[in-house]
Amino acid sequence: MKNVSNEDRQAGYRKVLDYSDTVVLVPCLNEEASVAKVVEGFQNHLPGCRIVVYDNNSTDDTVALAAASGAEVRHEKMRGKGHVVRRMFRDIDAQIYILTDGDLTYDPSKAPAMIDLLRKDALDVVIGRRIDAGGKEYRRGHRFGNRALTSTISRLFRSELSDMLSGYRVMSRRFVKSFPVEAKGFEIETELTVHMLQLSIPFAEVDTEYGARHEDTESKLRTFVDGFRILRTIAGLTILERPTLVFGASGFAACLVALAMFLPVLAEFQQTGLVGRLPTLVVSIVLGSTGLVSIFTGLILSGITRTRRDMKRLAYLRLPPPVPSE
Repeated sequence: MKNVSNEDRQAGYRKVLDYSDTVVLVPCLNEEASVAKVVEGFQNHLPGCRIVVYDNNSTDDTVALAAASGAEVRHEKMRGKGHVVRRMFRDIDAQIYILTDGDLTYDPSKAPAMIDLLRKDALDVVIGRRIDAGGKEYRRGHRFGNRALTSTISRLFRSELSDMLSGYRVMSRRFVKSFPVEAKGFEIETELTVHMLQLSIPFAEVDTEYGARHEDTESKLRTFVDGFRILRTIAGLTILERPTLVFGASGFAACLVALAMFLPVLAEFQQTGLVGRLPTLVVSIVLGSTGLVSIFTGLILSGITRTRRDMKRLAYLRLPPPVPSE
């Protein structure tokens, strides 16, 4: 994984002036105050690109303003960012995909640098690593939560990652079309990151300022509700991706406790020939049996996980890789 500074590369990243192979995907819900500026920003910095705004049941003028700005407008009725991204990845075909938000918190001027890095190094993902621009949008609680979750995922997959929840990503066709979307809401970024790390997909991170939302709009991210859903997603993915660790560790701990309970009963029986603590004996046997079942469950699930990961990798490798640019 590469950590790249933008400032010293920006000029060189404007060599490619034709972005006809690139599509910008913008999920939107009531973003009339900013969607036109988002579309115009990417039009200015990525001449020739295709911009698709996916409306998620907006009740304001988001659709009209996006269309008036020159974007292609499509609709997804099922509410939630995960549903919108699933529809986007299923219906849109391109060589390079840019996923961004419609609230103007991500800087369109960084897109050429991210695309050039993807092409130059034949990467599959380039993540816009958010740098606080001094606005109030990147709140302290969100920043702390992102760091904690990113640290957990990085340790789980033994990878260097700085911002797993960034919604600004440049992706190859091979990555997008091999990604099985399960998320319904804002946990989609977690799924994107885990899919990338579990298959050891080549990626990089590029610094990008994270600005404040327009004053007339409000964030759709609910700190506690969506934070809980993201934690639940990470817990579920941990069980799926590391079953030996989860079930093996808990099973081994149960066996140790069972052994500690059983040994005094065994010592008493050897001395007196009687079982004075029958309930303790029964509990230790049940606990030990449960621990052994848990350990073997972890081993069986580990084999299933390996098979599922291999199937994902085959789907990923079936598509042609990005061609490095000169």
